[in-house]
Amino acid sequence: MRKPIVALLAALTMAACASSGNPNAAPAAQWNAAALAEVTSYVQSQKTTGFLIISDKRVVAEHNWPLGADAATFRNNFVHGTASNGALLEDVASQQKSFIAILAGVAVDKGLLDMSKPVSAFAGAGWSKAKPDQEARITVRNLMEMNSGLKENLTFETTPDSKFFYNTPAYAIMKPVLEGASKQKLDELTRLWLTEPAGMKDTSWRKRPAVFADVGNPTGLVTTPRDIAIMGQLVLDGGVAANGKRVISQAQLDAMFKRSTTNRAYGRLWWLNGAIGTPGAAASTPDGELIPSAPDDLVAALGAQDRKLFVVPSLELIVVRTGQATPDRDFNQQLWQRLMKAVPAR
Repeated sequence: MRKPIVALLAALTMAACASSGNPNAAPAAQWNAAALAEVTSYVQSQKTTGFLIISDKRVVAEHNWPLGADAATFRNNFVHGTASNGALLEDVASQQKSFIAILAGVAVDKGLLDMSKPVSAFAGAGWSKAKPDQEARITVRNLMEMNSGLKENLTFETTPDSKFFYNTPAYAIMKPVLEGASKQKLDELTRLWLTEPAGMKDTSWRKRPAVFADVGNPTGLVTTPRDIAIMGQLVLDGGVAANGKRVISQAQLDAMFKRSTTNRAYGRLWWLNGAIGTPGAAASTPDGELIPSAPDDLVAALGAQDRKLFVVPSLELIVVRTGQATPDRDFNQQLWQRLMKAVPAR
């Protein structure tokens, strides 16, 4: 996925002009303007707060829409203020998993983490409610691939590597795993390993409201569409940030996007298009493919309330969507049907 480095952050500063129709701004001329307008209109109609398209490191469209008057519950639970560009600072729910996947890959690069070792080697024994011998067989990779064999209450159900189960409480153990491996707090290692070198200025971990106390993952990742897009560009550029700093190795990115044995639509905390997979937290079509209307090489970081990061290497394309849950439950498919009419031919 490695491509020549261009200053993405500089491109992002042009986004406000791009979304207002300034002819001197960044959008690529080959995009179908009418189809792109249809994409924007559809997305806006779906309770979206932030929408960003980057193509070939150029901002094609950026929109930040206000929450409606009927969104008080969403605001109280997910919104943590406003960024300098007007985008809402939102807890992006399970999109955080894909950020953690990057951090885990960095930990491997640093020689601090071994995916094949038991979770207990880094988080300590007794992190689950399984018997000691059962817990000892669960590796870090199992947490990343959602095949730990645990139930949501962290009790034993089946042997690791035998079943895909989208298990957020089990995933959340990756946070103490990273802290144990690095001997640093999550906030600090995130800053040093990812947000600072990559240039993410509005991303941080926050304690979630009490309403989320029973979901087994009390820490939310608060960020913006621009910062989410920077992570997408990091993927496209083979782990190298816009400033030329290497954040994560190509080898670890490749491992992150390798299809797991228990779900071909899932890698290590990322969703993968182009194969029949196992339905989970991501809405899947009846045949099990993630998004049939999208390119096969699409990878995705997805969160509740329909938070989206789509990365398509073959098109050099990044698409970000934040906001409330979409009224159209077929949003992914409908979005990509429209997008593919707007994207320039390759």
